Amino acid sequence: MEALARIRIVLVEPTHPGNVGAAARAMKTMGLRRLALVAPRDFPSEAAWARASGAEDVLEAAEVHPALETAVAGCGLVVGTSARARSLPWPAREPRAAAAEAVAEAAAGTEVAFVFGRERSGLTNAELDRCQRLLSIPTDPGFRSLNLAAAVQVVAYELHLAARAPAAPADTLEQPATAEELERFYAHLERVMVLVGFLDPANPRRLMRRMRRLFARARPERTEINILRGILTAVERCCRRRGES
Repeated sequence: MEALARIRIVLVEPTHPGNVGAAARAMKTMGLRRLALVAPRDFPSEAAWARASGAEDVLEAAEVHPALETAVAGCGLVVGTSARARSLPWPAREPRAAAAEAVAEAAAGTEVAFVFGRERSGLTNAELDRCQRLLSIPTDPGFRSLNLAAAVQVVAYELHLAARAPAAPADTLEQPATAEELERFYAHLERVMVLVGFLDPANPRRLMRRMRRLFARARPERTEINILRGILTAVERCCRRRGES
């Protein structure tokens, strides 16, 4: 169960404080304690504490962040939840497979985040771009609406089951690149692609989203990201020398 200590639940802009309290209760029943809230509309709130029903300690320890990037800081695996398909297919998992991967990564020392979106609109494409995995909970096609706290309960239950199972080896030997390391790499990559004329900033289409999808599948390690950024830096230097000559 130690792996669960490295897994955080992130709620992005929750509008109903009761859902926050119910999510905290769902987490605690399954051994999860780390809750992060991104720009909640009403927190702290008596309604949240009332719905927590014994999980007040989870609410008291909850971290409040202004944006998603700080809520997932330090995470080597970020799993975004969404009920809708993306226009570009993304590395996707159902809860059981996502939980097994997450627990294996956490057992190896990786910080993991499961990100849940707004009650009405879910996560934006830009927010999903920050995730390496997409999680979708199978529901009846005729009625796909699932309450936020209920979705947290489903994922928390699968994480609890996965943590009780014999430990599985992680996919990588080294620590994967963190969320902020990946964001710095994507910014560097975009800058260099514009520099060499491969990316037109006036007509970018979905090139960067496709690049994000590529590296989300690859799950590069920190050393690999450093190598790639070294290559990008060398390209920048070469372009500067040519411009000066």
